[in-house]
Amino acid sequence: MKSGYHAIYTRYRDNIARGVLKPGDKVPAIRVLAEELKVARKTVETAYAILIGEGYLVSQGARGTRVNPDLILPASQNAPTDQTTGMLPESLISQRERAGFLRPGIPALDCFPYKKWLLLAGQATRSMRQEEMLSPPVMGWYPLRQAIARYLNISRGLSCTAEQVLITSGYSGSLRLILDTLASRSDKVVFEDPGYFMGQQLLKRIVPRLHTVPVDRSGMDTDYLLRHHRDARFAIVTPSHQSPLAVTLSLPRKQQLLDWATQNNAWIIEDDYDGEFHYTRKVLPSLKSLDHHDRVIFMGTFSKTVMPSLRMGYVVMPASTVPAFTDCADIVTSGQPVLTQKILTTFLSDGHFFRHLKKMRALYQQRRDWMIAALHDVYGERFFTEQNDGGMHIVAFLTKGSDDRDVARIWQQHQLQVNALSEWYRGSGKRYGLVMGYNNVRSYEEALTLLRKPLAETLRLLE
Repeated sequence: MKSGYHAIYTRYRDNIARGVLKPGDKVPAIRVLAEELKVARKTVETAYAILIGEGYLVSQGARGTRVNPDLILPASQNAPTDQTTGMLPESLISQRERAGFLRPGIPALDCFPYKKWLLLAGQATRSMRQEEMLSPPVMGWYPLRQAIARYLNISRGLSCTAEQVLITSGYSGSLRLILDTLASRSDKVVFEDPGYFMGQQLLKRIVPRLHTVPVDRSGMDTDYLLRHHRDARFAIVTPSHQSPLAVTLSLPRKQQLLDWATQNNAWIIEDDYDGEFHYTRKVLPSLKSLDHHDRVIFMGTFSKTVMPSLRMGYVVMPASTVPAFTDCADIVTSGQPVLTQKILTTFLSDGHFFRHLKKMRALYQQRRDWMIAALHDVYGERFFTEQNDGGMHIVAFLTKGSDDRDVARIWQQHQLQVNALSEWYRGSGKRYGLVMGYNNVRSYEEALTLLRKPLAETLRLLE
């Protein structure tokens, strides 16, 4: 645990909310916990004082400090059958820091326009003014918000203004801010199953009432949502290119989802993480573009289209929520670096972003075809893929068996950073396979070379 009263407070609050610490449980004495964490006693005293003030803990004198025996937690804390459970699998821990190939979600770094980016960076640095050296605006640098609104209105079919765009630190920052602004701890939140594994872990830590809705070949099963979770307040979806199954939410289900949100005064959080990349037809319109009642909160990121290290995303706020987001952002965020925002603004406004996306669509389609062909040539019928309309990864489903975790471990030993599909599930009805990226595979021959590395061990396991 990190030192600092806020970290201690947060850990205890979340453990109590998730039922790890139950009403009546005793917590360590201030002196004992301070010694264990190597922090000052005052730090622990401050954290405990806040927890006691909010009613999570009670001080009972000589009997010590305990979780409030009268604390009533939501009923969903008691492990409902469809609530997400378990810890992040070992094979997914710190994957973002491991070197290797075929990692999902990484753009083609060999084809990024570095020289143009460096030129824009130099121009932005030289044009910095004194007022831009102060704290950055928490809602984002206004010219960037304008550039993003123009881009979304043209390319993603939205109808939004710069005032509705809020700049964030990426996926986690966007999701946290949305829930901090609009959700209470009693609100039910539904997430796709399977769904983005890092999103699952984040939500498990911050949402007491988290449930899952299964995904099939037409996207999130909205009939299941209406049968079991009609009372949900938030639905988090990846409609354009589901993560990880890569399917698109069908139009009837999109309309059903929008009708549910309108009738129940609920919110849909649309995660458009790679909606720009569709190959066999024009870019699909976003779910938000069909939203006539302003119930969709749109999330985007530049990690997939520019570079992961940029750590910059955005939220398109429904007009009625702008004041609430403004108030919340002023408290919980500190804004993104202005210099980086200026570089990105020019990259968008001068047309470099559009040209880069056009080039990447053609390139990714070719590299996906190389990967699928090489997978078939090396492994024959042991894997199969389903035809999808784009994205940045494929799922190589196992033709038989359920050993995808063992296969993934073998591949990872050869620096192939694939994921076991079953690890993305939290409910029943799992499918088995490997989630693999292809954007940085530079030729069919390179794809063959990479896939042959774990060939002998994989064949022994699958026979």
